[in-house]
Amino acid sequence: MRKPPEDKLVAGTPPPTPTPSPSANQPPPPDTPQPPAEPTNQSAATGATLGTAQPTNQSAGGGATPHGTEPTYQSAGGSGRDAALDGIRGLAALGVWLLHVGGNTGVIYRDGMFAWMTTRLGIAVPIFFLLSGLLLFRPWAKAFVEGGRAPGTPRYLWRRLLRVFPAYWLVTALALWAWSSLDGYGWATWMLMLQNYTGQGQAPDGLYQMWTMPIELAFYLALPLIAWCLGVWARRGNRAVRLLGGIAVLPVISIATVVAAHVWDQPQLALWLPHHLIYFAAGMAMAVLSVWIKESRALDSLAPQLLVLAVLLYAMLSTELAGPRTLTLPSLSQSLWRMMLETAVAVLVVAPFALAPRTDSLRHRVLGNPVSAYLGRISYSVFLWHAPVITLYYKVTDAEPFNGNFWPVATFTLIGTLLISAGSYHLVEENALRLSGLRRRVPVPPPEPPAREPSGAAR
Repeated sequence: MRKPPEDKLVAGTPPPTPTPSPSANQPPPPDTPQPPAEPTNQSAATGATLGTAQPTNQSAGGGATPHGTEPTYQSAGGSGRDAALDGIRGLAALGVWLLHVGGNTGVIYRDGMFAWMTTRLGIAVPIFFLLSGLLLFRPWAKAFVEGGRAPGTPRYLWRRLLRVFPAYWLVTALALWAWSSLDGYGWATWMLMLQNYTGQGQAPDGLYQMWTMPIELAFYLALPLIAWCLGVWARRGNRAVRLLGGIAVLPVISIATVVAAHVWDQPQLALWLPHHLIYFAAGMAMAVLSVWIKESRALDSLAPQLLVLAVLLYAMLSTELAGPRTLTLPSLSQSLWRMMLETAVAVLVVAPFALAPRTDSLRHRVLGNPVSAYLGRISYSVFLWHAPVITLYYKVTDAEPFNGNFWPVATFTLIGTLLISAGSYHLVEENALRLSGLRRRVPVPPPEPPAREPSGAAR
C-alpha cells in the first residue's frame, strides 16, 4: 500500500491501515502505512491495536485465518456437513473482506459507532480459530469420550498440509512475483509460512492477511501432542470432565502470554500460537461437549437470546473498553478485556449451531441456506484472494487510498474475489482434497421401511 498524504494524518486521527489487529495486544499489519513518528515510549509498548508502530520483527495484520481449511465435519446429532457452520464461516469471510475495504478506503476511521464496529470485524479471527479447534479436535474427543481409535498423526498431518498449502502457494507466489523484490531467503520464508518468526518488516503487497497462516499451521502441528496429553490426563475418572479440565489450561497460557508481552515488552508474542490458544481451546471444549451431551435442548431454546447477547457484547467490544483505534496503545486491562470479549462473542455465535444443530430452526435456515453454505466452502480462497484483489484494484486504477471511495472498491473487489475464489476452490482446493482423502462422499442412509398398519385398522 502507498502512504497517504501527510495532510490526511491530523492530530487524533487514526493512521490508515487496511487491517486491524485481531486482538488488542497484537502488532499492526505488516503493510500499515506509517504515520509520522510517535514518541519512543509508545513505539516499544505491547498491546498495540490499529496503527501502532511496528515492532522490529514481522508484524501481523488483522484479517482472518484461512478458514475453509477444516475437514468435512458432522453435526452433533447427525452426519454430513453442517451447513450452518459453513454459513458462519462464509459470513465471517465477508466480514474480513469488508474490514479490509473499509481500511483501504478510510471508512473505518470516521467518527461514530458504525466505524468502530466495522473496525472490530477482526472478530472473524477468533471465530475461525474456534471453528478449527472444534472441528479438528472432535475426532480425538469422540475417541476419548466414547472409546475407539484416535486419528493417526501421520495421516492427519498429511491431510492438513495438503488442505492448506496448495492454494496458499499459488496466491503467495503470484503476489511475490508481481509486487515484491524479495530474495530467495524471503521467498522461502513466505512459502514455508515462517513470516511471523523473522524480522522482514512490512509484508509484500497483497499478503498482509497472511499473518494468521503460521498460527494456524502451528496449531495443526501442535494438536496431536496436545490431544495425546489430554488423552493421558483423561484416562481416569469421568473422561469428558477431565478433558474439559485439561483444556482449561490453554486459556491460562494465552492470558499469561498477554501479561508477558506487556511486562517484558515483547509484542511479537502476539504473532505466536500461545497467544491465541484461548480461541482454539474454546472450540476444543465445544467439541468435547458436542460428543458428551450430543444436543442441548436448553441451548436450543436459548439460542435467540444467546445470539442477541453476542451482538450486545460485540457492541461493547467496539468501545474503548477493548482498546483504542488510534496510535494510543491499549493498556493491559484493555488487552485482556478485548481477548475476553472476543472469546465470548465467538462462543455465543458458534455454540447455538454446534451444540443445538436443529436444522429446521430459523437460525439454521438463515445461515445454512445454499448461498451462505457455498460461500463457507470457498471461504479459504476468499481469505487468500481478497487482499491481492484489493491491491490489484488500486494498482490498476491508480486510485488514491483512504479517500472514502468505498462503493467502487467494494463492488469491484467483491465480484473479483468471489469469481477468482470459486475458480480457485474448484481447480485447486478440490483436487487437493481428493488427493488428501478429505473429499469423500458421505453415505446416504437407506430409507426406512414403511410402517405397517396395525391389525384391525379401519379401512
